[in-house]
Amino acid sequence: MKHLLTSLILFASLTLGMASCDKGNDPTLIPENGDSNVTITNPTGSKMKITIGSAIFTATLYDNPSVNAFKTRLPLTINMEDLNANEKFYYFSSNLPTSAAVEGNIHVGDLMLYGNNCLVLFYKGFNTSYTYTRLGKIDDVAGLVPALGSGNSTIKFENN
Repeated sequence: MKHLLTSLILFASLTLGMASCDKGNDPTLIPENGDSNVTITNPTGSKMKITIGSAIFTATLYDNPSVNAFKTRLPLTINMEDLNANEKFYYFSSNLPTSAAVEGNIHVGDLMLYGNNCLVLFYKGFNTSYTYTRLGKIDDVAGLVPALGSGNSTIKFENN
């Protein structure tokens, strides 16, 4: 009887312990600041127009405070510098709110915030361990690479 009671207690402890480990969240989608109330992965359906030279792209924006703050700065025409032959970046003079998460895979057309004031537009995909706050994603990336070219690019962001 003693062994049966010990076995039942051990079984119950292990079962409850394992159930508490899975909170149903993908750990790569939890913001670095731990605020799981911030939605960082759901597109809002809200659109942004991005103009690079004569090429026009549309991006679907995500639902988070960073996007809301970014949209208050629109329309915005900026000179974005090239980095690592895979991204264009621009540092704002003031900070935006963040909900950074480890992204893992960066995709062509991802629009993100690095840190709290660096806007990044990716034009090549790769794997990363860096943290970013998702802002949006260009819907159709056909023609993005030639539009951006090499070196710096002047890019206009505006509400669609």
